[in-house]
Amino acid sequence: MLYLSRLILKNWRNFRSVEIPLQLRVFIIGPNASGKSNILDAIRFLRDTCKTGGGLQYAVQSVRGGLSKIRSLFARDPSDVQIGCEISDDSDGSVVWKYELVLNQAGGGVQKTHAVVKSEKVWKDGGLVFDKATAEDPTDPKLQEYTWLEQPLANRDFREVAEFFDSVRYLHLVPQLVKDPGRQRSGVAGEDYFGSDFISRASKLNQKTRNSHFRRIERALQVAVPQFRDLTLVPDEHGRPHLQTSFKHWRPQGARQWEDQFSDGTIRLVGFLWALLEGRGPLLLEEPELSLHSAIVVNLAEIIAKLQRRKEGRRQVIATTHSAELLSNPGIAGEEVVALYPEDEGTSAQIAADMEELRALLEQGMSVGDVVVPSTSPAHVRQLLLNL
Repeated sequence: MLYLSRLILKNWRNFRSVEIPLQLRVFIIGPNASGKSNILDAIRFLRDTCKTGGGLQYAVQSVRGGLSKIRSLFARDPSDVQIGCEISDDSDGSVVWKYELVLNQAGGGVQKTHAVVKSEKVWKDGGLVFDKATAEDPTDPKLQEYTWLEQPLANRDFREVAEFFDSVRYLHLVPQLVKDPGRQRSGVAGEDYFGSDFISRASKLNQKTRNSHFRRIERALQVAVPQFRDLTLVPDEHGRPHLQTSFKHWRPQGARQWEDQFSDGTIRLVGFLWALLEGRGPLLLEEPELSLHSAIVVNLAEIIAKLQRRKEGRRQVIATTHSAELLSNPGIAGEEVVALYPEDEGTSAQIAADMEELRALLEQGMSVGDVVVPSTSPAHVRQLLLNL
């Protein structure tokens, strides 16, 4: 299995320059507006560039409003935006692929601004296998508007990289969008970032796989949700699929509910578990602890680890979180935690295990939640009370 083992960002949103090593399970923590979601968005950007219906201009202009919205406010000359990554083999940890993309913009005035590729390079097993600068006609500026990654005829020698990025999935489930079909909204070009169509996607899986996933989720819900009995997928009179649960009840057949009657926590837990089971590529999660009882939150990290060990195949999970309870799980290693610290020249990113003071506390048996979360809290947060 391949996984994203390193992410390199320059002039990307909050980050002037960071290099972040990543594990199979990663938790990103930091204060508000420090850049947690922007790290996930950099990975999503690579996916948007090479997915069907996507491309560089789609990723920059359609989804993110132009390079000026992406470029860090802390950027200096040169103002190029760079995203680089390493993709490793889970079996031995060796780096298989390295990809680097450097962007800027052209146009202005009467000409519409657009992103242009300044540099694009790919390495395999340490050797350079592609350099855009030497692979195309430098006198044709139109070619600078496209990456080779997004072109099937051009990326033949490194298509595995494009397929890896295309396998990335992102979820920030909003229960209200799941409950009310009339409010469901997809992102640009049909992209579902908020889980509004996960029930529809589930209905399209082959029945054997869907039932297998539901049985796993069912067992978890029987522990987490009082009186819960089973979980099924049923169509309404228009053929639209709905989640249906039954609960132990004084009635002989129990009580049944569709998703519009679920609690927010139940929907988020079902969506969280489904996302872990669906697909094989890296999974990006925004604050999976939202709406969940603290007793469940404490076990989320262990749930991720258990499902990563399933025989069907492992997948990388990268999650943002504010929750000390989630990070209190003793199974979380310091190497799995990326701590963000806003500074005068942009946000820095550090691995908890690499910070000497924090590492000493972790080695004494304290949890990541006890040690790292307080270190990322705003320095003068108590002043908030005095300023009201």
